[in-house]
Parts: sequence; C-alpha cells; structure tokens
Amino acid sequence: MSVGTKHRSRALLWGTVLPVLVLCVGYARAYEYAVPPTGDSVVGEVVTVQTRDGETLLDIARRYKVGYEEIRMANPNVDTWLPEPGTEVVLPTQFVLPDTPREGIVVNVPEMRLYYYPKPRPGEQARVITYPVSVGRGDWETPLGVTEIIRKDENPAWLPPESIRAEHAAQGDYLPKVVPPGPKNPLGKFALRLGLPAYLIHGTNKPYGIGMKVTHGCMRLYPEDIDALFRSVPVGTPVRLVNQAAKAGWLGNRLYVEIHPAFGELASDKPTNLTPLVNAVLAATGAPPSDDIVQWEAVYSAARITNGIPVPVSDALIPAAGVSTRIGLAD
Repeated sequence: MSVGTKHRSRALLWGTVLPVLVLCVGYARAYEYAVPPTGDSVVGEVVTVQTRDGETLLDIARRYKVGYEEIRMANPNVDTWLPEPGTEVVLPTQFVLPDTPREGIVVNVPEMRLYYYPKPRPGEQARVITYPVSVGRGDWETPLGVTEIIRKDENPAWLPPESIRAEHAAQGDYLPKVVPPGPKNPLGKFALRLGLPAYLIHGTNKPYGIGMKVTHGCMRLYPEDIDALFRSVPVGTPVRLVNQAAKAGWLGNRLYVEIHPAFGELASDKPTNLTPLVNAVLAATGAPPSDDIVQWEAVYSAARITNGIPVPVSDALIPAAGVSTRIGLAD
C-alpha cells in the first residue's frame, strides 16, 4: 500500500482536540495535546477571536499563548497597536510537530516555538506541550544542536558577559557585573541552564517581546509559561535546538505544510530556495509522491504566503480557504 493510499484510507483524524482554554490570572493555559500516533504530526486547530476595546494584538497574543511574530504573520491586515474593537483575529494554534524524536524539549528556532514532551508515567498517554519563545537576533543567533538541562535556578542572578556589557555601554547603558534577582533582571524568576555554556531557557521582565528575535541567543518565555515549564522539567532533560522553517506532516488523510521565515532571513513574496520545503514534503510522504497525493501548486502557494499556519496540500480533501472555528469571549 502506498503512503498516500494509507493516509487516505484513515477514517479518524487526529490532533483536533483543543487545549483547555481556561484562563489563569487572565491568560490561557499552555496548549497541551496527546502525542499523535505514528504517522501523524499535526495537532490543534486554528481559531478566531474578536478584539476587545483598547487591546492590542500583543495583548491577544499573550492572552492566548502565541508570540508577536506568530500573531502578526497570521493577521497581516490587522493593525498591531490599534485594532478596531470586534476585529476578527486569527490565532495560529495549529502546529505541525517538528521532525525530531518526540522526547524532552525541542525548540524550532525559526518558528520561535518550544515543544515539551514530558516523559509519560506507565500507562499514561504521551503528551506534548507547546509555548512561544523569543530567540537570538542578528549576530547573536540561537545555536543549533543537541544539549540538555544541567541546572534549574529559581530567582537567578544575571552575570552579563563582557560582550553584552560592552554593547550596552556603547548605548550609554552601563550594566553591573551582576544583576540581582528582581524586576530589573532580564532572566525573570526562573532559568533552565543548558549544557551549551552561557545559553539558557528563561523568563523575562519584558513579556511583550516574546515571539521576537531579540535575545543574545537565549530562549525567553512568558513569565507564566517558564513558571510551569520550570516546575515540570527535570534536570537531564534532552534539549534539541533545530532549524525547521518548513515542516510537513499528516493529519489523518491530509498532508499539511507549515512555513516560517527562514532562520536568519525575512519572509519573501518570491522565495528563492524551496529545497527545505520540498525536502520536508518528501520526508513526510516517505518517497517522491505522485501528483494525486500532493498538490504542488498548493505547496508553492504556501511558500509565497509564509504565515506560519498549517495548510493542507494533498488530494481533494483540501477545505475551503479561511475556514476556522470561532471561540467566544465569555471567559
């Protein structure tokens, strides 16, 4: 049986169970899903909300656990700072899981998103929990590779490297050698130290910068997200830092692609390098697929849009454009 036939024959779709959007101190809980069965890799679904009076896209992003660039890419025609009350806002809350072992922590750098696979207890369903993150900017790009959590620090002090102190000094901002815990500490209240020297997964005292390329290589989470991750992740947890700007995966009998601006590059209306996207499709199908399995024009169209939302690109099961599920604001 071919890969395409196998997926078209499935009767059940996987990954459509939404996370519980119960607000905790005004914010939704993390998006948590059962890990899909072998062969599938799409979880969640795209939803829409309406803006409230006086809130920005950044307010909505934090409230619903998405990052700055994620919500901007998903809503290119919505004013970031002054959206009209009642404006429809798309929440990019469907994800193709990165093509990695489903264990420990995976950070897909160009996606600016962290995936955590807690080790299941005997008899427990495997789960994946996902959070938006900030990553390195410019010459301070977040490194790639495999490492692990070597230490957990609550209320950490920050010892800025001399290179960062020099950068700040050039702007008239003179950092001390040690920044003590407190509201001025950019590490926030929790830090997970990696086996890569000087790199951490940590909180922040500037939460509205989550989902941007603004760090010196570390990964920042919303304060409430690092709190939850810090308390659940054990020392020794493997951490994979990957560059998968293009992802492809199955949801039942549909193949999806999800595309983000390339690591270190900006999105373009005329992408020049489609090789990573084509390779992702080939990896998901297991072999060069026939045209009745993959609609390549839909693949290339997704590359031109690059909005970070999974797009179905297989056979006749592609839904109408713009279909999403509305959730209310009674919470």
